Amino acid sequence: MTLVGKDIVSIRDLTKKEILEILNYAKKLIPFAKGEKRTHALDGKVLSTLFFEHSTRTRLSFETAMHRLGGDVVGFADPTATSLKKGESIADTIRMADAYSDVIVIRHSQEGTARLAAEFAESPVINAGDGAGRHPTQCLLDLFTILTEKKKIKGTNVVLLGDLKYGRTVHSLAYALALFGANLTFVSPESLRMPKETINDCIEQGVEPVSTVNLEKAIKNADVLYVTRIQKERFPDPAEYNRVAGAYRVDLELLKHAKEDLIIMHPLPRVTEIAPEVDKTPHALYFKQAFNGVPVRMALLSLILGGKV
Repeated sequence: MTLVGKDIVSIRDLTKKEILEILNYAKKLIPFAKGEKRTHALDGKVLSTLFFEHSTRTRLSFETAMHRLGGDVVGFADPTATSLKKGESIADTIRMADAYSDVIVIRHSQEGTARLAAEFAESPVINAGDGAGRHPTQCLLDLFTILTEKKKIKGTNVVLLGDLKYGRTVHSLAYALALFGANLTFVSPESLRMPKETINDCIEQGVEPVSTVNLEKAIKNADVLYVTRIQKERFPDPAEYNRVAGAYRVDLELLKHAKEDLIIMHPLPRVTEIAPEVDKTPHALYFKQAFNGVPVRMALLSLILGGKV
């Protein structure tokens, strides 16, 4: 089994066995991700980061991952500073990045752009988020975090909370959690419920999710609470956003109903959905979760480029 040269546009592009290979390898790379050990596994390799949409963790962790592996990074975080401003097509931009690098990481506001990039590029393409569609590497680091903290995924009670309609992280994660046999509960306002397509994906994997608006009830048996931001930028109608903004808030009062070993995750950034005082509780895992993006993305880049540590 090999991942060399493979495009990763959706978590569906990976088999269960391949996902486990990445996660197990990522665990071995933690000392390298922290800088405690050094490697030149990808010496001479170049990563292109094409970020047409804002990013902090995904872009920086990919760049850190490549540098920790001994490789180099080129790219942009502001498309207005590129020839796109002059009218160059996305296809031509991708072709140029392909000519300059060995692997391309792309984020774009339009769903399907990463799949399009994979068609134009000969180098492998990794989707760093496409609109409200997919975010496979966030999904991998989320699985890694749950597996590391809970030692298993099968049978784990996971509550996905917040913007389940537009939230691309939960679309990928719900499918993957079902693939591994987790018990799923979806909590959201009625207007932001998980798309039927994603629910059907879960059912096809043998998991029937429970959907509810009642967070206090759902959290009682949760092992993992995965919180998402209500994404203002995804709403076509500002009035729709204003109706659901602040619908849920995780605070110390809510956590009185939770298990002692509940872990709280969030793909970040957060706004008001998690109270700052929660950060100091043992439940808060979102900053460790964000760090986990480095060893996981190191593992993925290493396996795709054939430079295993």
